[in-house]
Amino acid sequence: MDDLRHLWNTDTVWLNTAQYGVLPATTRAALAEYLDSCAAGTGDPARWGRTTGEARRRLGALLGVPGGDVALGAAASQLLGTVAASLPGSARVVVPEGEFASVLFPFQARGVRVRTVPLGRLAEAVGEGCEAVAFSVVHPGTGAVAPVAEVVAAARGAGALVVGDATQAAGWLPLDASGFDVLVGAAYKWLMTPRGLGYAYLAPAVQERMGVVPGAGPAAAADPVDLFADRFVPAAGARRFDTSPNWVAHTAAVASLEVLLGAGVDRVHAHNVGLADRFRARLGWGPGGSAIVSVEVPGAHERLAAAGVVTTVRAGRTRLSFHLYNTEEDVDRAAEALV
Repeated sequence: MDDLRHLWNTDTVWLNTAQYGVLPATTRAALAEYLDSCAAGTGDPARWGRTTGEARRRLGALLGVPGGDVALGAAASQLLGTVAASLPGSARVVVPEGEFASVLFPFQARGVRVRTVPLGRLAEAVGEGCEAVAFSVVHPGTGAVAPVAEVVAAARGAGALVVGDATQAAGWLPLDASGFDVLVGAAYKWLMTPRGLGYAYLAPAVQERMGVVPGAGPAAAADPVDLFADRFVPAAGARRFDTSPNWVAHTAAVASLEVLLGAGVDRVHAHNVGLADRFRARLGWGPGGSAIVSVEVPGAHERLAAAGVVTTVRAGRTRLSFHLYNTEEDVDRAAEALV
């Protein structure tokens, strides 16, 4: 990624993208222009509104689906809550044990029956009968990549909805969202966008099943600029599930997604996993196939911090996450702090 390295200049070795991504210089410039225009009173809401459409289109390109099937909201959990609300109260949903709260809580709050099973048994549990299966494509704590193909095959055989959370996957793991019924995510990690943008691929059949979003506002209407319409006419496609547009986050997303799409997710995947596996090898481990590595080494978080390496502790283990702005030198610095 030498051709992109000029876009970042951090004061730390940032191995913490699984918590939040570092903004590229181009994204920072786009945000500065937005803020300057707000401060000067020269901003153009119509122009800002166009960033919403462009962010949607680029998210669709990243996920391999039409932009018209992508809804934009504030957070992955908020969008999952809308999906959960469309399920009957008697529905049964299967999730992996130890699943992230943003995946689990929306279904529990809906009051449906939620069953948890080990990740390795997820496909088997779907086959035993349920209305939906929900899981993180990449686990935010361990970095484990879910057996998506097996789960999807089991769900198709059982007639269950496949609901995935791509928050820790989209941006480095090649994805085809069309294999899911629902695929949600938050953009402030691997997509390197300020917090406040959630997205959801909603398969056309799911859009019909869900009807319209409760509490719909102008953003969900067929004509979003008719602010005094006396009748709600929903937008075509997934946009009818949009919440009020976050111009700041959409402006940033357009710029950051340009970097990711320009680099190519396959290339980002090879870079990130290559760095993670280099780190694992330095610790005497085999390849992991993930951009996230979880280590249980006494004092690891503190030892890494002393070396200027930023990480996070999750479930008692130190989590390192590698993205396109990291280098082999970063990996070696982290490994030397632990070996």
